[in-house]
Amino acid sequence: MHIAFVIDLLSFEGLGATLTSLVRNCTDTSRLDLHFICNNVKNRHKNNILMLLQTEGYHGRTKFYDFDAAQQFSHLNAVNGSRTRYGRFLIPKLIEADYVLSLDTDLVVLLDVLMLDNVRFEDHFLAAVPAGSFRSTLESKLLPGQLSVCTDERCFNAGVLLMNLPVWKERDICHEIDKICVRHPSELTAADYTVLNEVCNGTFHHLEEQYNSNWAPGQAQPADGKNVIVRFAGTPKPWDFLGKEVHAGYKLWTDYDTTFWDRRYKRIAFAALQRIWQIRKSLVKYYLKKTRQLKTADALQVKRI
Repeated sequence: MHIAFVIDLLSFEGLGATLTSLVRNCTDTSRLDLHFICNNVKNRHKNNILMLLQTEGYHGRTKFYDFDAAQQFSHLNAVNGSRTRYGRFLIPKLIEADYVLSLDTDLVVLLDVLMLDNVRFEDHFLAAVPAGSFRSTLESKLLPGQLSVCTDERCFNAGVLLMNLPVWKERDICHEIDKICVRHPSELTAADYTVLNEVCNGTFHHLEEQYNSNWAPGQAQPADGKNVIVRFAGTPKPWDFLGKEVHAGYKLWTDYDTTFWDRRYKRIAFAALQRIWQIRKSLVKYYLKKTRQLKTADALQVKRI
């Protein structure tokens, strides 16, 4: 089974728990091929990945690919100061396989990932968990009437994608992606998410909800929170600044955040400060909402008295 991650240094704090949970809950890691598509990741960080996998008893194969997102995707809008996520478009060009599972680095895999190796489909180039209608997305509002995807069609989050590469190549999806990127180079505020949903236009193979269960800041644990892939949606993530106070998933994340990984990537460095600056609006929004809730609760209490 082939699994791909597109990574840069900023993704490493979340990556550790994603890898640890994936390995620990897999019944046979010798069946796995892990592919890391790296945007300016130095060898010492790649070695840390190998060390983590070895420590966790991983018996599969591992391969690294290098690319420079700033150079290769310089014509596209940077999302939170980074173009790394566009590296997902490279997966069909780099990996020789029929099916590839693409995973983000803000996940905790609480099921046997080999369950997805049994999912097969020939009518679409990718499979994903359906989300709401495209009408509710930010891109729909930023690009009204400019995207071919119908606003009432179902869209998907790109955090967990199963790609059928023979169909992808047969339909020349890479060319379709290039056309959209040329058409809207500076308006893609959600990077690969918008482009892939535009290409699919609401038509994709549907995965069960357990394969991408969103857990946002301020929310209680999802009801189906055991045999699932949990995605820490929105910001802050549990590992972010103030994530311990804001995100109820902090305890779950720490269950898979090893001491080895924590010592190397849980620190206030330049990259971490960049991340704090990127999520500052989300933090302010959360605490303003919390303050309003407390004021409403106090007002109701006074009224009862």
